[in-house]
Amino acid sequence: MQGLLPTLEKWDCKMSMLLKIHPQTPSQRQIRTVVECLRDGGIVIFPSDTIYAIGCDIYQSKAIDKICEIKGINKSKSRFSFICSDLSHMSKYTAPISNPTFKLMRNNLPGPFTFILKANNEVPRTIQDRRKTVGIRIPNHNVPIEIVNMLGNPIMSTSVRDEDEIIEYTTDPSLIYEKYSALVDIVIDSGYGDNIPSTVVDCTDTDFEIIRQGKGELVF
Repeated sequence: MQGLLPTLEKWDCKMSMLLKIHPQTPSQRQIRTVVECLRDGGIVIFPSDTIYAIGCDIYQSKAIDKICEIKGINKSKSRFSFICSDLSHMSKYTAPISNPTFKLMRNNLPGPFTFILKANNEVPRTIQDRRKTVGIRIPNHNVPIEIVNMLGNPIMSTSVRDEDEIIEYTTDPSLIYEKYSALVDIVIDSGYGDNIPSTVVDCTDTDFEIIRQGKGELVF
């Protein structure tokens, strides 16, 4: 089904939806529609302060498997990220972090960064890598933050890539919907996204290591 669908009070699992949500002042009714979908094991494409991402509730293992199929990646060999609402929320899913690491994250979050940290037992094994680490994001974007707040737990996040040889990431949510409407349940339209991913920082050792320089410059 193509084109913009009307906003629904309840999510209908029988069809996909392109759902407009204001990036600064998201409607709680629209956020609830997304959360109902996620709780039912749905897959959502959503905006962030960098690129559009595809994700699901971190506790819905079948949805994670489907995302891996959509992206053509091996789950056992992939490193996953998820979105938390703030630093306090993040602490529920990580092993104790050092004071320098906490300071670094406090100085840069919310923002366009992914911090790789040691996971604790609250993180499903399906999204931990072999080192029992995960990437954690707290984006500077109200839509994913409001989704996580209402859902009550993090959402998995992985990039929506483009097959174009020049543009690595799709920025137009209407084009994303055209491509993924048969594969996902909801595509959120909050305007054009960026085409630069987050900067990834490995904080699992005493020395911080930038393993991918993307959007944003770290403040130490």
